[in-house]
Amino acid sequence: MTSITHRLGTETLTAGRLPKATVPVAAVASIALGYALAVLASGQSNIGLATLFAFLLFVVTIEIATRVVEGSRQAADRRASNLIAGAFLLALVPLGSLVWVTLGNGLSRFDLAFFSNSMRNVVGEGGGAIHAVYGTLYVTGMATVISVPIGLLTAIYLAEYGARNRLSKSITFFVDVMTGVPSIVAGLFAYALFGLLFGPGARSGFAGSVALSVLMIPVVVRSCEELLKLVPNELREAAYALGVPKWLTIVRVVIPTAISGIISGIILAIARVIGETAPLLIAAGFTASLNNNIFANPMMTLPVFVYDSYAHPGTDVQAYLDRAWAGALTLILIVMILNLVGRLIARRFAPKTGR
Repeated sequence: MTSITHRLGTETLTAGRLPKATVPVAAVASIALGYALAVLASGQSNIGLATLFAFLLFVVTIEIATRVVEGSRQAADRRASNLIAGAFLLALVPLGSLVWVTLGNGLSRFDLAFFSNSMRNVVGEGGGAIHAVYGTLYVTGMATVISVPIGLLTAIYLAEYGARNRLSKSITFFVDVMTGVPSIVAGLFAYALFGLLFGPGARSGFAGSVALSVLMIPVVVRSCEELLKLVPNELREAAYALGVPKWLTIVRVVIPTAISGIISGIILAIARVIGETAPLLIAAGFTASLNNNIFANPMMTLPVFVYDSYAHPGTDVQAYLDRAWAGALTLILIVMILNLVGRLIARRFAPKTGR
């Protein structure tokens, strides 16, 4: 009697549902048929067209099967899920293509010599980008040192003290304007500023850092301000009820609560500027030698190194192109490492909500 009841209950629970094998079988059949249709339509193997046909066939097949077996509501749910998944995969296509092409072209010079030599006295094969790697770390690090305190303090004022007064409205307006400033304008600003202070033609890594900070500050301000506003007011009120001053509440309650998102916003701002070429080409200049003094003389950075290697190759063009691709791969890896470090730091200092 128990087994009969269990079997009847199982049949009731699984009635009107597609079998689990429906989705994978439909996917395999759609891929095969989509490839065949692409070959018939274009006369050759076309991966892009085959993918499009396969996706459309899969969506239509699952839509019909679900509508017949499960009803219109489940069919609409599956259709929306499939379209969202398709949009996500479509967004991954350019990213995957970029990584694949960069790996394929950059691994040939991604060796020890590339990270131990500069381009001093090198006109053909050989050489490396150690001077550009150091320059990128110096310039971006100094830009972060300049931008993070200014951006974070501005965000704290706007979120905690501004109260929509005239000053906060003006700051918000100018931050929004700075967000849309072209990068080359930031480079021209830094070049003109250092030209007035130190004479015409003054280029240095610090000038490049100032140019990058003009681009970083609005990103830090906007991201940190929004995250500070997301902190529940109940936490502030609880601290005020205990007699904690406002500045100490911000330091010990508000910022630690939002620290995970703040770090993510800072990493996003760094990733926003680390690949900029125009402002660094104008403000920091370029050189073939390693320069460890950020306050004097031109300093090479990876974006400028990639641009210069590609735009101005010597007699051995392929050697310059290989170095350009290796520099681009290095830049991508630096951004990836920064994101991983940021996530680890954010996870380490995020507030613990569990018991």
